[in-house]
Amino acid sequence: MANETISRALTDIINLNRTSVKGYQEAAEEVKDATTKAKLSEFSQQRAGFVADLEGFAKQYGIEAKEENTIESVATDAAAAVHRGWINIKSVITGQSDSAVLDAAETGEATALKAYETVLGSADVPAGAKSVFQQQHDAILQAKNWLAMNKAK
Repeated sequence: MANETISRALTDIINLNRTSVKGYQEAAEEVKDATTKAKLSEFSQQRAGFVADLEGFAKQYGIEAKEENTIESVATDAAAAVHRGWINIKSVITGQSDSAVLDAAETGEATALKAYETVLGSADVPAGAKSVFQQQHDAILQAKNWLAMNKAK
C-alpha cells in the first residue's frame, strides 16, 4: 500500500510541478515589470528543480512518473484545479495587468499547497519523501506570499 501511495503522490506532485513550470513561464511572458518578470522566471526554474528532485526520488522507489495525472488526482479537486488553472493561465492573463497575472498565479499556488498538504497528511508516505514534500511546500508558500505582497504594487 505504501509503495502505491508514494507512487501516486510522486506522480501527481511531479505533474503538478511540470504544469507550474509552464504556467510561470507564461505568466513571466505577460507581465511588464522587469523585476516581476525575473521573479516569475525564477519560480518557473524552481519548479523545474522540484520536478528533477522528485523524479530522482521516484527512481529510488522504482517509479516512473508519467506525464499524466492519475485517476486519483483527476478525482481530487485540488489537483484537478491546479491542472486546469495552470493549463488555462495563458487565456486568463493575456492582456491583463501585472496584478491580475500575479493574482492568477497566487490562486494556482494556493491550490498547489492544498495538494502538498494532502500528501503530507498521508500516513503511507515515507519520512524521506515527506521531508522533500515539506521543503517544496514551504517554498511554494513563500512564492504565494511573494505573489500576494507584490500584486498590490
